[in-house]
Amino acid sequence: MNIATTVEQAKQTVRQWKAEGLTVGLVPTMGYLHEGHESLIKRAVAECDRVMVSVFLNPIQFAPNEDLATYPRDFAADTVLIENAGADLVFHPEPSELYAPDACTFVNVEEITSELCGKTRPTHFRGVCTVVSKLMNISQADRAYFGQKDAQQLAVVRRMVRDLNMNVEVVGCPIVREEDGLAKSSRNTYLSPAEREAALVLSRAVREGHRLMEEGERDAKTILGAMRAIIEAEPLARIDYVDMVSWDGIKPVDVADSSVLVAMAVYIGKTRLIDNFIFEM
Repeated sequence: MNIATTVEQAKQTVRQWKAEGLTVGLVPTMGYLHEGHESLIKRAVAECDRVMVSVFLNPIQFAPNEDLATYPRDFAADTVLIENAGADLVFHPEPSELYAPDACTFVNVEEITSELCGKTRPTHFRGVCTVVSKLMNISQADRAYFGQKDAQQLAVVRRMVRDLNMNVEVVGCPIVREEDGLAKSSRNTYLSPAEREAALVLSRAVREGHRLMEEGERDAKTILGAMRAIIEAEPLARIDYVDMVSWDGIKPVDVADSSVLVAMAVYIGKTRLIDNFIFEM
């Protein structure tokens, strides 16, 4: 497995792959990898001839008051996981390698970024789309792999690719959970033991919402009310949002009469966690 720290090093490797007629998979990550990332890499390895994994803590998707400085990092452990999962190239640049001091070009997807996480993180998806488009250009990927835990991000990237006629297939992969149901997240390491236990209200709320829909409930107010009640019963939890939106357009719905995304962001202590489920119809 090779490690590239510059754009030109990564491009040179990709050029060799493409000259041989090989397909390329891309797995974008911010590092501090866990089993969720591993599942993305393994799927990419199974479906593509070569796989590039980026390990890049993207500064422009963090607001000034967010956790860029304290976000966990362990590149040595990341490379072990990536190599064991079967990837061929790690792209690990410094921010200055991707962003020139006078950079003034960004990729901004509108409308579907205004709900859910976009309400409280208004610059977040501009940063995501800018770096993902860069990584897609550098890797010349045939397929790019994203986890459903960041469901709005998945929807936004798919829209960007469609709207810009990019030659890449965006592949969504299922949420990977701990044995007790908590969705895998690099930010779980922030949680104290008491907060870790309290965080289970997210997955319990997801299960309850999904159960109600499986039993035929379609009224958003009823479903979201039941989910909120579970979260609000936990003293360490503070809701950012619990919403139901259309899965195709990320717009609020009152009644689920087509496929929907039911998503939440909840603070457990100072740590913001997300979870969701997609109900296909």
